[in-house]
Amino acid sequence: MNYRNNNGEQDLSILGFGCMRFPKKGTSFDMEEVEREIMYAIENGINYFDTAYVYSGSEEALGTVLAKNNCREKVRIATRRPHYLVKKEDDLEKYFSEQLRRLKTDYVDYYLMHMLPDINVWNRLIGLGVIDWLKEKKARGQIKQVGFSYHGNTIAFLELLDAYDWEFCQIQYNYMDENSQAGRKGLVAAAQKGIPVVIMEPLRGGVLVNHLPKKVEEVFAKAPQKRSAAEWALRWLWNQKEVSVVLSGMNSMAMVEENIKIASTVEIDEMTQENMEMFEQVKDAFNEKTKVNCTACSYCMPCPFGVDIPGSFRCYNVSYTDGYWKGFMEYLMCTTMRSKRSAASLCKECGACEKHCPQSIPIRAELKKVKRRFENPIYKLASVFIKRIYK
Repeated sequence: MNYRNNNGEQDLSILGFGCMRFPKKGTSFDMEEVEREIMYAIENGINYFDTAYVYSGSEEALGTVLAKNNCREKVRIATRRPHYLVKKEDDLEKYFSEQLRRLKTDYVDYYLMHMLPDINVWNRLIGLGVIDWLKEKKARGQIKQVGFSYHGNTIAFLELLDAYDWEFCQIQYNYMDENSQAGRKGLVAAAQKGIPVVIMEPLRGGVLVNHLPKKVEEVFAKAPQKRSAAEWALRWLWNQKEVSVVLSGMNSMAMVEENIKIASTVEIDEMTQENMEMFEQVKDAFNEKTKVNCTACSYCMPCPFGVDIPGSFRCYNVSYTDGYWKGFMEYLMCTTMRSKRSAASLCKECGACEKHCPQSIPIRAELKKVKRRFENPIYKLASVFIKRIYK
């Protein structure tokens, strides 16, 4: 296993075990298999395990295995605070105490604000006393490092980076999201501030390995190195020195073994020019299904009416390249889980954005298509429900 230094304090395995997709037997976790995979991972060098309060049964399953095998001190546990459930100051302690109970531990190594969408939501938590609460927990040794996980655009990510002395962060990043979400720009910005970056969705929810377009398969087949699509995607990430840990939601022993093997042989800057050109061909093949040629440069932002233009187009494209429901769910998160809505329907057709678009995209017309595709009755009902949660 390869390791990368985390702010000079400890080395983390470059492969992290994502605990959201533990193997199941029926509707429950197959605890015998869960234990077998976790223990094999630990014995072969994985020391970073990622879970969350809202991952049903995940914290308890992880805590049970670690306690049973007396190996809590061999690993680093990362879990997430459900900030959207925190309505009053007492809730800060309430959910954290429950997480410690589930994990059967008295401290968490890496504690994240889960899906922190923008600085306004962070400021709401500040108003509830989260800064003093975190100071107290760190002083008592109950939380070692504080970070946040993020789904959104680059601009909001960069604002969040400067909003607190974060000790790490977690972003969605893969070769298809190099210029969307936090993107390469966000990754580098975090690294320049000395903030370790943990990567989620390295395979974009399986899209980069399952049911690949024929052209993508042909491009990979021509490569001089014979590797699976999953291995290429992981190596693309680990090739970058700014990447600290890549999470993989491993739900089979075969997957655990394969990923450990890859993580044990990869090197920074190992990709050749030929390899990088291959990835450009792969992206071109995927992007043939792309509907809006938006590069997420954000020259169109900020919209005077609050529309997240690059985010809306990204979700719209994802709904065609990765499947409708994936795009829909990302649009729901992107436009409703912030302190202010940023949906395409907010567009007033002023046209200011189009004057600055280097791609000459007819933004107003495309936003109407986004609205028609996503803002259906299901979206509207979900928006009402989310608004109540975020009050």
